[in-house]
Amino acid sequence: MLLEAIYHQPKRNWAYAYDKDSVRLRLRAKKNDLTEVYAMTGDKYAWENTKELIPLAKFTSDAMFDYYEGEIKPPYHRLKYSFLLKSGDEQIWMSETDFQEDEPDDPGQMFQFPYIHPGAVFTPPEWVKDAVFYQIFPERFANGNPDLNPENVEPWGGDPTPSNFFGGDLQGVIDHLDYLSELGINAIYFTPIFEATTNHKYDTEDYLRVDRHFGDADTVKRLVKLCHERGIRVLLDAVFNHSGKTFAPFVDVQENGEKSKYKDWFHVHEFPLDVKDGIPTYETFGFEPHMPKLNTENPEVKDYLLKVAEYWIKEVGMDGWRLDVADEVDDAFWRDFRRVVKAANPDAYILGEIWNESSAWLQGDQFDASMNYPFTDAVNGFFVKNKMNAEAFANSIGRQLSRYPLQASEVAFNLLDSHDTPRLLTLCEGDQRKMKLAALFQFTYIGTPCIYYGDEIGLDGGADPGCRKCMEWDEAKQDRELLAFYQQLIALRHAHPALRAEGKVRFLQARAEGSQLVLERQSDEERILILFNRSEETAIIELDAGTGEWTELLDGNHRTAKDGDVLAIELPAYGYAVLSTEITREQSK
Repeated sequence: MLLEAIYHQPKRNWAYAYDKDSVRLRLRAKKNDLTEVYAMTGDKYAWENTKELIPLAKFTSDAMFDYYEGEIKPPYHRLKYSFLLKSGDEQIWMSETDFQEDEPDDPGQMFQFPYIHPGAVFTPPEWVKDAVFYQIFPERFANGNPDLNPENVEPWGGDPTPSNFFGGDLQGVIDHLDYLSELGINAIYFTPIFEATTNHKYDTEDYLRVDRHFGDADTVKRLVKLCHERGIRVLLDAVFNHSGKTFAPFVDVQENGEKSKYKDWFHVHEFPLDVKDGIPTYETFGFEPHMPKLNTENPEVKDYLLKVAEYWIKEVGMDGWRLDVADEVDDAFWRDFRRVVKAANPDAYILGEIWNESSAWLQGDQFDASMNYPFTDAVNGFFVKNKMNAEAFANSIGRQLSRYPLQASEVAFNLLDSHDTPRLLTLCEGDQRKMKLAALFQFTYIGTPCIYYGDEIGLDGGADPGCRKCMEWDEAKQDRELLAFYQQLIALRHAHPALRAEGKVRFLQARAEGSQLVLERQSDEERILILFNRSEETAIIELDAGTGEWTELLDGNHRTAKDGDVLAIELPAYGYAVLSTEITREQSK
């Protein structure tokens, strides 16, 4: 055994409460090094009467390590534990203090999970596990009320620029709710809708007012009410890292300088406010002078923003917040934000915009999830850009699974593109075969998938502003076959709990030299295999079929397998298949 590779710590994603009665333990080891892993667990005050040896199963792997996990239900909600590690005939014990040959007999030297406090258990909203999100950029989705158009509005469908307007509004969304319901959408994420000067609205002027070109508070209330009647949740975008240059407190600082009562609302290095050699004399988002960074450690700023967060949840009944530039705001603010939001609506979904590994924010005291851009990069790297082989892709996904508590992975916000990236079809260079493979993985993987508006009908576009073009509502110009494919994927996910949070995740086939991949999702009732061929050549994938009848979910064909049978599935270039079989009570034990 390579002891230097073995790792565990009694906190974060390595030892965490999954619910009020159970703790999950994880251990890392060198890949293919261990053959068995056990946790010796018990209560520190009744060790001899409660100790139990519990097996841990390998739940994921990456390029260098295997990760083992097991669920323990401490009888008194306290847990002491050590690990028994085996590699063939070799074995060793691991305690908090050292590795040793003999079983530890002193609980004081073991790892500890002191107590499961029900109120401290990280419990993201249950509804997110079953959600299919649709991201809407309001200015470009639909123009429902021309009376609200900006003076310089351009004809719908023109070329997008960083500064032009086409008149999209909230009434336009209301007018197309039936379209979203027919697609299968049950959650919408809106980019900012509050008063601002730009088309993207990330430069907030008034946090308590809907942008005049989008509608008003009554329009939002009506939109949310109609969404809820259709079973659609609504997520709004909060821009609390920075405001806009026309935000009243910042206007006061511009006008009054050091005498402004709001000067400490921002991070000002030098008065008067200016831009020198392209760098503002005050801190901003990036180096954008029209987006001054808010001082969220200032009590007045914090109080103001927390009241904003609470107001829109209570006022319109919205279902959560997406938090812009979340990693640049101080942690103490987000902890207070969570307390305020969850008090207003315990089922509110708090989603942080973080582009990197984000476990520090996913411990139950800040966010429920982050925008899963590492997932985006991995999926696009394998299926779209051909930058990695199947094994490297599986390792990348495995590494991500190892980083977060299970409940965070169950509600991860899995996207393939957004208003900040080139569109998926453009990344695929127009090759819908690649696009379909990427979308199929997205909709059969753990977490909640999100479609960027228009992807489902073939909307393309490069980086900003190209990715922010107007939605195409002329059916003659829509790709109806692609729309039908997305409807099929969404219906498939809704119909099979094994494809959502109830299903465990495992890769059955992902070879270093290959472009074929087999993903397994398994619940107590169903086993589903998703087969991918990211290759220009026809491929035959052979799998141990077990027993029973397999249904091909995307075309309805059936196959019957006997014990020991091998399923040989032929996939065309960039082909795929989804196979399902029921699990008997004996198999689920």
